[in-house]
Amino acid sequence: MHGETLTITTPDGSFEALVRRPAEAGDRPAIVVIQEIFGVNHTMRQVADALAACGYLAIVPDLFWRFEPGIELDDRKPDELAKAFELFPKVDVDKAVDDVAATLKAVRAMPGCDGKVGAVGYCLGGLIAFLTATRTDADAVVSYYGVNIDKFTPEATKLAHPLLLHIAGEDKFVPHEAQEKIVADLKNLPQVEIARYPGRDHAFARDGGDAFHKEDAARANDMTLAFFRKHLGA
Repeated sequence: MHGETLTITTPDGSFEALVRRPAEAGDRPAIVVIQEIFGVNHTMRQVADALAACGYLAIVPDLFWRFEPGIELDDRKPDELAKAFELFPKVDVDKAVDDVAATLKAVRAMPGCDGKVGAVGYCLGGLIAFLTATRTDADAVVSYYGVNIDKFTPEATKLAHPLLLHIAGEDKFVPHEAQEKIVADLKNLPQVEIARYPGRDHAFARDGGDAFHKEDAARANDMTLAFFRKHLGA
């Protein structure tokens, strides 16, 4: 990791989280950034930096710590992309949500946090973000193109705080049938907002990635920022 880190302790051990602080002094809302399958890499640092620039305390926990801590992979390099897909099945989603919950608790107690903490996740992190919304006390959660959310939609009955989902219409990892199940199961819940992006593929908001779409990424990110402004402040 680069720069300030936060050590988070769990019953299973400790792990590190990257910290990015806003330039403004004083207590601010915080946002936990939940990684893709590439670790806490350049993309996650970009997300954290952007959130800090918008006035949020941004924290990126290392959710690969249980089997390969500190790894950073580049999706633009074929060998590292292959490595990421090797690591993906090793993730215990339930444990990962527990780690996010531990991160939320630690962040609320951090100097510079005003007590409001949200979360945003991408890809694998998009699923973990959804489960963070259903299983933790996060104040507001955003999920970008989460994979396998359709298998967990019954948990939405436990939602206590707002959730925003970004769904890519041509997501190669989330088939149309799965997308329609997510929408059908969640669309009438008052806590849930759903944004859909026809023609977009998985990771359309990852700047520099093969599927990056500048206009729709900007639309999604603007919507995300407005959502956090509404529900967290800053």
